[in-house]
Amino acid sequence: MEFVVGVLILLVGLVVSIALHEIGHLVPAKRFGVLVPQYMVGFGKTLWSRTVRGTEYGIKALPLGGYVRMVGMYPPARRAERTRPDGRPTLVQEARAAALEEVPPGQEHRTFYRLSVPRKLVVMLGGPTMNLLISAVLLAVIATGLGVGQNTTTLGAVQECLPAQTTAADADDAGTAAGTAECTPADPAAPGAAAGLRPGDQVLAWGGTPVDSWADISAAIAAGPAAPTEVTVERDGQRLTLTVTPALAERPVLGDDGQPVRGEDGEVRTEQRPFVGIGPTFALVRQPLSAVPGLVWDTFTGTVEVLLTLPQRLVDIAQAAFGAEERDPSVVGLVGVGRFAGEIASVEGEGYGLAERSADMLSLLVSLNMALFVFNLIPLLPLDGGHVAGALWEGGRRAVARVRDRSDPGPVDTARMLPVTYAVVAVMLGMSVLLAYADIVRPVTLG
Repeated sequence: MEFVVGVLILLVGLVVSIALHEIGHLVPAKRFGVLVPQYMVGFGKTLWSRTVRGTEYGIKALPLGGYVRMVGMYPPARRAERTRPDGRPTLVQEARAAALEEVPPGQEHRTFYRLSVPRKLVVMLGGPTMNLLISAVLLAVIATGLGVGQNTTTLGAVQECLPAQTTAADADDAGTAAGTAECTPADPAAPGAAAGLRPGDQVLAWGGTPVDSWADISAAIAAGPAAPTEVTVERDGQRLTLTVTPALAERPVLGDDGQPVRGEDGEVRTEQRPFVGIGPTFALVRQPLSAVPGLVWDTFTGTVEVLLTLPQRLVDIAQAAFGAEERDPSVVGLVGVGRFAGEIASVEGEGYGLAERSADMLSLLVSLNMALFVFNLIPLLPLDGGHVAGALWEGGRRAVARVRDRSDPGPVDTARMLPVTYAVVAVMLGMSVLLAYADIVRPVTLG
């Protein structure tokens, strides 16, 4: 039952995000006087609608998108167009005629194509901008209200011994370990345990230097000597000063990406560095409001990176779906996102309560809205970025005409791009089908 509830929560969040995206188009369009016959959330059969001031507002059966229908998206042809050999109008001519037929007599000035270039940009960028604002607001709620998941200065694990296998496999770059290795009577005590450190201790200072984050502790261990070091902790409300003597151990060499560096023989390269044998707790930590812009930027750049490598990722996903290759977890469809939402709502575990569930669920909506923002800026029709590109091209043509003292070339004729539009739609449908199939046969889970 909890799984279904999680999916429904995500569905509601997705519908609200779509509705706000379309409002981002609707409000400036109506403000600039464009006739807007329809504002719809979803596709397919209309479940509910109501007409207010000439605009039909409604909800359709399939909540997979939405649209705002504006009158006069295609301008009249400026020159005679060729028809098909049998005399029938072409696809472009049919679309143009349909767009012009719905313009009421005497209302030509209220068509979209009559807008100035800046106003066209405002209308078309309004939708993606709304998704960006949703992402920013949700990130602010998560960061300042619930907290961002991160390692804290409170110890979650203290390794009891220093078995040989810990040196390269279980330890990280800063001399900490998860405490999962099995100990034998012959194994020496790990430095942290020997010093008396316990799970639940909050580290306040290392080597006399105050620490505010787990990164500070990791850096202090890595930079410190393998010699007695004073460590100040708070335990049960009391401050204690313990002496820790890190041991030198073979540690994996990590690259700039945080992953182990392998030699030409494929083996992980190691080097001797200080080792203590402690691990942090992972918890939500509230952030100041000033941290939100950085979080938004990181989310944006991460999404752009995925988009730029999307073709290769889709090839990998296809190979995983129809073969035995490993599935790329960075790209999932709506089925996969729904699975994530269900797992967030139904998973049980110590330390995973309402705050953690809420933060994870809101993070899903952040990712979805940022993906909508970035994806819609692709300069191809029918995406918003395609209309933005058309408006910029129109502005460029008019600027060149003014400089050359030529007549106004008029609005850009986006109707001529309909073949490209249909090709893009076909690619998007194919991608959606592929992701849905992969999410079913080779699902990505949070576990």
